Amino acid sequence: MISYNLTLNTPFLFHISYSLFLCSNPCSETFFKTAAIGLSVAVDCFVNTIKTINMTIMQAFQQELENEAVVTRKMLTLVPNDKYQWKPHSKSMTLQQLATHIAELPTWIGMVLYTDELDFSVHPYSPKIIDNTADLIRYFETSLEEGRRDLKNADTESLGKNWTLRNGEQIYTVETKQSFLRSTFSQIIHHRAQLGVYLRLLDIPIPGSYGPSADEHM
Repeated sequence: MISYNLTLNTPFLFHISYSLFLCSNPCSETFFKTAAIGLSVAVDCFVNTIKTINMTIMQAFQQELENEAVVTRKMLTLVPNDKYQWKPHSKSMTLQQLATHIAELPTWIGMVLYTDELDFSVHPYSPKIIDNTADLIRYFETSLEEGRRDLKNADTESLGKNWTLRNGEQIYTVETKQSFLRSTFSQIIHHRAQLGVYLRLLDIPIPGSYGPSADEHM
C-alpha cells in the first residue's frame, strides 16, 4: 500500500495556500468561491500524482519481468529431458513439477490483476503436464508474453484493492494486488533458486543470476 505525504505535494499546497491568500475577508463569498476552485485544482493535482506513481510502479514491474525472464530462460533451458521425474528428497517436488511451475508463474500476473481471489477449493491447482525441455521453453515464452500483455494493459487504479489466496475457509493471505504482484515476482526468483540447487545436485553447470556463478569465470 502506498502512503502519500501531502507535505511533499507542492501543487496541492500551492493551490490551497494561494486561494486563501487571495481573500482578505475569510467570511466573504469570494473567499468560499476561490477556496473551492483552489481545492478542486489541488484535488486534480493529487489524483494525477497518484496515477503517475501507479504508472511508475507498473513500469518497474514491466522492467523487472524482462530482467528476470533472461535468467529464468537460461535456467529452464538446462533442464535435462531424462530427469523430469527426479527429485532430491521424498518431500520435494519433481524436477518436472518445479520447472513447470516456474514456467507458468508469469500467468499469475493477470490472475492477480483481473480477479479478486484464487480459491483452490473452487479452482484446484492443475498444472500443465510437460515432459521435455523444448515444450517447457515454449510454455514459458507463452506465459511470459501473457504476463507482458497483462502488465501493459493493467488498470493501475486497482493496485490498492485486496486480493485473496485461499482454500475454502482457510485463508492463506489477504493483501493488496500490488503486494501480491510483488510476491509473484518473488516466487519466480525463489523457485528458480530451487531449480539451481536441483541442477547443481545433478552436476549440471548453472549460469549466474545477478553475477557469475561458480561455474563461470569471474
